[in-house]
Amino acid sequence: MRRKLVAGNWKMHGSLAENENLLNGILAGMGNVKAGVAVCVPFPYLAQVQAKLAGSAIAWGAQNLSQHAKGAYTGEVSAAMLKDFGCRYVIVGHSERRALYGESDELVADKYAVVQAAGLIPILCVGETLNEREECITEQVVGRQLDAVINKSGVASLANAVVAYEPVWAIGTGVTATPDQAQSVHAFIRGKVRGLDAAVADGLIIQYGGSVKASNAVELFGQPDIDGGLIGGAALNAEEFLAICRAG
Repeated sequence: MRRKLVAGNWKMHGSLAENENLLNGILAGMGNVKAGVAVCVPFPYLAQVQAKLAGSAIAWGAQNLSQHAKGAYTGEVSAAMLKDFGCRYVIVGHSERRALYGESDELVADKYAVVQAAGLIPILCVGETLNEREECITEQVVGRQLDAVINKSGVASLANAVVAYEPVWAIGTGVTATPDQAQSVHAFIRGKVRGLDAAVADGLIIQYGGSVKASNAVELFGQPDIDGGLIGGAALNAEEFLAICRAG
């Protein structure tokens, strides 16, 4: 049976003081959490999170990285730098990176490969916009995003990765895909991978992200192909985040 993984994506939020309080609250409530738990934080706070969470059951990671190993890329952060701060996970291909910063499927595939080459675990985000859902091309879009990674790194690479299905129309909007809608896409993802490698498909953690909260987490995580969540706003409240973690 696959273990659930709940990862908090703090996005561009936080301060040293706010982070201290949030992490203290999460650590204090971890005693009865069975799911794996991680937090993905802005680059400036990686040292704080590393110091705070080292030796705990909570992993940490980054929200993005450069596709380059080193060089004249002012403002960028490499996989090796993230590894120096004890990161385990790196989010790649988040819809905000795709939409706001023009990250293509090919660039996301490059970043995914760089994460794995550094011995880290990519959380690969895939998902469709509202227009794409209304046009009934969700599977076409998600399949294309997956194909870019599989074509570059191979299906076997997914044995050391997490996939997060995030319907763009449900991120930060308060609108959540119904459990049936979410399960349908998760089943499509697992089925696509199973067509290439059944063992990889059976072990693949596929998270759901999109306005997950304590009130809907149990029903969402109870679906057969939903293995936890990539949590945005609710991850900034320790009590709410812990309730979601317990749902896993």
